[in-house]
Amino acid sequence: MDETRAREVLATAGLPASPSDAKLLALGENAVFGAGDLVVKIGRRDPELVARAQRELAVAAWLASSGVPAVRAAEPKPRVVEGHPVTVWHRLPESVRLAGAQDLAELLRLVHALPAPSFPLPRRELLGGVERWLRLAGDAIDPADAAYLRERRDDFAAAAAALTPHLPQGPVHGDALPRNVHVGPEGPVLVDLETFAADFREHDLVVMALSRDRYGLDPEAYDAFTSAYGWDVREWSGCAVLRGARETASCAWVAQHAPSNPAALAEFRRRVASLRDGDPEVRWYPF
Repeated sequence: MDETRAREVLATAGLPASPSDAKLLALGENAVFGAGDLVVKIGRRDPELVARAQRELAVAAWLASSGVPAVRAAEPKPRVVEGHPVTVWHRLPESVRLAGAQDLAELLRLVHALPAPSFPLPRRELLGGVERWLRLAGDAIDPADAAYLRERRDDFAAAAAALTPHLPQGPVHGDALPRNVHVGPEGPVLVDLETFAADFREHDLVVMALSRDRYGLDPEAYDAFTSAYGWDVREWSGCAVLRGARETASCAWVAQHAPSNPAALAEFRRRVASLRDGDPEVRWYPF
């Protein structure tokens, strides 16, 4: 979905009253627009994404009732416009600083202390989107690379199913990175709640370990994260399996942007080559 299509959906939804006033804030898995004191998130046209949007709003309400600082929904249910899920959120105040690893760790401690909500959360299917992302990539990527990622997906799915966790299982954010924390005048809050799940808490911790090794996170920042959380997931024997699953998913996620973005195609090729070469420290770049 490109910006033109996203703005068409925005106009059909009537959000805001004057669509030309909407500012594009992000364009990735979703198109995100700011308009006055609201933020509007538009997902791709997919029934599964409509269900995910419904769950994200339920998670927001649950976190609010649990006292966890997180983004708050402005409407309790998604609008569905020509098959696209459209959710409306209260806009957060301007950030006072960038979020750090310690901010994330402290919020994760709150989330990981919660019991399960009254509604069902799915398992954290790291690999569940691989097929859809590869399908969206189409002929823009080498078929051999797509086949390689499908084989990795199957192997890591089987290995993950056999893991024994170190931590108690329960609610997880699912994409626990500092970029999903916003630090406003009243402190850090969680954002991007669509990947919330009920699964191994280790899922939320492996993300930062991978950031240290692949994305250039300062080792001192990683140490601050583990110190604030109270445990380093790299001590767990299953860490490599969850890391491998996430790397596979991250490659496929970038692939969906390859048809329209040469930089995405170049990054996809970089990531796949590093996996084929078995090099765990080749630098990847956020996309």
